[in-house]
Formats: sequence, structure tokens, C-alpha cells
Amino acid sequence: MKLCPNFKTLEPSYLFADIAHKVSAYQAAHPDAPVIRLGIGDVTLPLAPTVVDALRKAAAEQGVKETFHGYGDEQGYGFLQSAIVDYYAQRGVTLAQNEVFISDGAKSDLGNILDIFSKDNTVLIPDPVYPVYVDTNRMDGRQILFADANEGNGFLPLPDPAVHADIIYLCSPNNPTGAAYDRAGLQAWVDYALEHHAVILYDAAYECFITDPALPRSIFELEGAKRCAIEFCSFSKMAGFTGTRCGWTAVPEALAGGEPRKMWLRRQTTKFNGVPYIVQRGAEAAFTDQGQREIHEALAYYQKNAAVLADTLTSLGIWYTGGKNSPYLWLKCPNGMESWAFFDFLLEKANLVGTPGAGFGKNGRNFFRLTAFGDQAKTAEAAERLKALLG
Repeated sequence: MKLCPNFKTLEPSYLFADIAHKVSAYQAAHPDAPVIRLGIGDVTLPLAPTVVDALRKAAAEQGVKETFHGYGDEQGYGFLQSAIVDYYAQRGVTLAQNEVFISDGAKSDLGNILDIFSKDNTVLIPDPVYPVYVDTNRMDGRQILFADANEGNGFLPLPDPAVHADIIYLCSPNNPTGAAYDRAGLQAWVDYALEHHAVILYDAAYECFITDPALPRSIFELEGAKRCAIEFCSFSKMAGFTGTRCGWTAVPEALAGGEPRKMWLRRQTTKFNGVPYIVQRGAEAAFTDQGQREIHEALAYYQKNAAVLADTLTSLGIWYTGGKNSPYLWLKCPNGMESWAFFDFLLEKANLVGTPGAGFGKNGRNFFRLTAFGDQAKTAEAAERLKALLG
């Protein structure tokens, strides 16, 4: 037996596991400390009532012989694929039902999609970035190049014509920075990918937070994108499915003559038995008129949290991106502090938990991520603690 040597190139543990261990150690030493967590991007509101009703109905169906569902189509049930196709159509994007693959979340597919690509491909990833993009490629041993995202470009790097890449990761609104590409910026990446015969792996998990009509919510809104992009999306943030698990991946037939779509179907039928029927019925309900109303109430709740945090940072004169059109705020650590030092400072002096930017790449060393996914009262309290500590 030989183990994969590429795992030795990874950090010993995942970023959020490190944060959890540090917070647990602090709370063990200070059991009465009123810690408020603004770190991990997990939702805190319950599922929408319409979704819960659909889950209950589907669960009851599974208890009756005539309506019981066993193995489903690995690509997803047609009722959910159709709902997703209609969702795109509302923004003028046309997808065929067989171009939509239902998954257990964007994170899984962003790693699993690499099965259909050669390990000889060169990958281009922005820095800072969601760690999954980097780690999954390191596990496979691919060469990774980094696009320089920084304060100067608003953490929205544009392609360098002198750099060649075969696989490009983009996330907009971005995790961790909250920055979102406008149409011109995203079109530049599409044009680059077409010129270099590359594929863009586009993470749209936070598209539901975009309220500015000038910003694209899908890469397929851009000219030529179906010939160079695969899009990943999720119900986790849109409908609170972080613990329920459902998402989708759209692989256009126009991409590379349809071969990637066929290969992804073959991969999924071999390695994946599909998302449970009950979960897919719940996801379908999220697209009903009532489901959308309830979901947007929850999104508005988080958007209010983001506005509170944004106003606080503005009042303190702290530079940041995100907050508007995103649930994340990416702030510059005060007084030139490095992000892990700022993490310790906030935890010890204000009992606040955020995410050190260094965990997302070298360009995050002096930056810090806050999330708007918390309780409103606790978020307001966190804002007051920030003002008292940094004001």
C-alpha cells in the first residue's frame, strides 16, 4: 500500500477546525465569557415553512408503498431540474434540463468536478480564496498559479494576458472578500478563457445576496460563457440548507462540444447515488412563490446584519469590501496587525470570533472576515463591542 503523497502538501487541518479549537480552548479557560461568533459562514435561521411542509409531505410519501421512492436519477429528479431551469430563465439565461445536475452541495462538486480534468492542467486561483479550491487541486498534484487579489484592485483581479491557465476558479460574490464582479470584469474573464481554451469553474453560491441589477448573478449572463464555464450553486445560503444539503452544477452542452457534460454524467452515475427524494422536494418548494417570499425574508434578515457591520466599520474608518451584495465583510486589520494576532485580540478583548484572512492565502495576512449569518441581536451587540474596542 502506498498513500497519496500530495496530502503532505496540505496544512495539517482545515482552517475552520483550527478556529474551532482556539475558541474551544478559550472558552474552557473562560467558561463565563459571552463569546459571539461572526466567523464560519453557517446560517442561523430555520428552514422556510414552505420548505418544511414539503419535506414532511415527501417523508410521508416514503412511508407509503404507492409513493415510495428508492434510487433516483443520479442527475436529479426532473421536477427540481425544471425549477432550476425556470429560476435561470427569470434572469434571461436559457439552460436545458439535462445541463443541470443536482448535488449535495457546491463544495462537493467543486472538488469532484476535477475528476473529468487531466492532472496536467494548470490551475489559476485568486489569492485570497476559499481553501477548498486550493486543497482539492493539491490533493491531485496540479500546478497552481495565483491571481493577485489585493486592496488596490478591490480584491477583484482581472486576467493577465501573459499568464496561461487551463482551469480558472472564480467566485462572485466572493468568499472570503465579499467583492462582486461587474459585467465588464466578468466578461474579461470569459474572453480570456475563450482565448486560452480554458474552463472557468464559477462558484455562484452567494448569488442570492446580489441586489444591484448591474451585477451578474450567473456567469451565463455573459456573452460566450456557455462555451467556457461550469457553474456551481447551492441551496445552503439561499434557502438555509447548510444542514440539509442540496445544490446544483450546470454544465452547458456548448462547452467543448458537450464532452464535459457527458463525462460529468458518467462520473456521477459511477460515484454518486443522488440527493434524497425528500431533500429534493424541499429544494423544489424553495422556488415556489410562497417559498421565495419566505426565503427573501431570511435573506433580508442577514442583509440587515451585513448593513449593521458595514456601518460600524465605516464609522470606525476601517477599510473593507463586501457587506452589500454579500453576506461577508472583508476588513483591513487596524494598525497593521496580522490577521491571527487580530483574531486573538478580538477574542480576548471583546469575546468576538471572526476568520483570519491568512487562512485564505498570503494576500489575506492583514485582513479579516466577518459574517452576517448570525443572530440580529448578537450582531448588534458585536457591533457595539467593535466600536468600544476600536473606536
